[in-house]
Amino acid sequence: MHEPSTLPVMVIDDEPHLRITASQTLELAGYTPHCFESAEQALSALPVDFPGVIVSDIRMPGMGGMELLNELHRRDPTLPIILITGHGDISTAVEAMRAGAWDFLEKPFAGDQLLDVVRRGIEKRQLSLENNRLKAELEVQQAALGPRLVGRTAIISRLAAMIQRISQVEADVLLFGETGTGKDLVARAIHERSARRNNPFMAINCGAVPENTIESELFGHEKGAFTGAVERRIGKFEHANGGTVFLDEIESMPLALQVKLLRVLQERSIERLGANEGVPLDLRVIAATKVDLKVAAEEGRFRGDLYYRLNVVTLPLPALRERREDIPLLFQHFAVVAANRSGLEAPSLDSHAVAALLAHDWPGNVRELRNLAERYVLLGAAFDYRLDMLLEGAAADTQEPTLPRQVELFEKSLISQSLARHHGRVTDVCRHLGIPRKTFYDKLKKHGLNAEDYRHSSEP
Repeated sequence: MHEPSTLPVMVIDDEPHLRITASQTLELAGYTPHCFESAEQALSALPVDFPGVIVSDIRMPGMGGMELLNELHRRDPTLPIILITGHGDISTAVEAMRAGAWDFLEKPFAGDQLLDVVRRGIEKRQLSLENNRLKAELEVQQAALGPRLVGRTAIISRLAAMIQRISQVEADVLLFGETGTGKDLVARAIHERSARRNNPFMAINCGAVPENTIESELFGHEKGAFTGAVERRIGKFEHANGGTVFLDEIESMPLALQVKLLRVLQERSIERLGANEGVPLDLRVIAATKVDLKVAAEEGRFRGDLYYRLNVVTLPLPALRERREDIPLLFQHFAVVAANRSGLEAPSLDSHAVAALLAHDWPGNVRELRNLAERYVLLGAAFDYRLDMLLEGAAADTQEPTLPRQVELFEKSLISQSLARHHGRVTDVCRHLGIPRKTFYDKLKKHGLNAEDYRHSSEP
């Protein structure tokens, strides 16, 4: 959230004394009031994506408050509008709330009443603007070349740079990471950024294909090659010719088939079952595993020669707990995706929700976070579920971070998000967070952050 001193409040009233009193109250609280004696003047001065709230009397000469409310909602339905009603005019207040007013104040009102409703309105406005920013970012991502990693931590920035570099060269790749860390997304990102992007991307889960059919699935077969082979079948490798084959859970591939895969990698050709001649292939192979293949090879569960053939370029994918400060951004990203898909409104994160996300250990990594965001979009608002309720029992046997660690992660996440929002501009970030510049630099050093990383940062 912005500090009050950076946030404007429009006060619209034809009575000079009310404008003066409200203006003084807001200024003393650190807001920046902009006063107008008519709705017409305020509308002509209202910028797009106004970051504050509107406080307006209902009864004014010319355009009244209800007419102003309708016009403002036509321009921006999420803009909080606080209407001032006459003493005892309950019916007008009810009508205003039904018409979409954020809240109302009844004359005469105290200064603390004004500040309370303005504060709550500004919190809502900032969440709405942040949500709009995420939607716009999502649209940019969908128009960009290939899938994109979401995150601003150093470990994700390094991974993004490696993906970009690897995609430009012809080399087989081994992805290593826990379940749910995004191995499929990374494989697709490499393919979509490569010269092969217009050719097939064939994903194969080696652990999901039955062992008695996996050879036919991968390499195909000729008519009559075995009982039931009534016609020629083109295998996955041949179908992906010119493109990329992604072998997920390669540790599950039977040892006998690993020999044939090694030959494919070395000779770049396959033989269909029942055929006598090879079929030359032009493709890249990306393999993924959640186990240490070197250890598996030493224990005889994986062929050592295949491991060393695949290990030309290895990309380790970080677990979500290794980049906790990315969690709020990732959650909001997935919530926006789910909301757009379902036609619902994406929920925004308050401090309690962020704390709950950071406290969780995420054994299912990014996949678990994405599922939670989708569940929260579908159930949270309708059934008044909180994030901590949805997280209960998700991983009861995992050890949560200590309180000091949670506080540290929360602080780092807020600083990182503010740096991203203000593109690394230190003055704006210090004003946003309400801390002196020296304190800010001390915290950057403490958390290993660098403002320069956010000035021209981009994710793939």
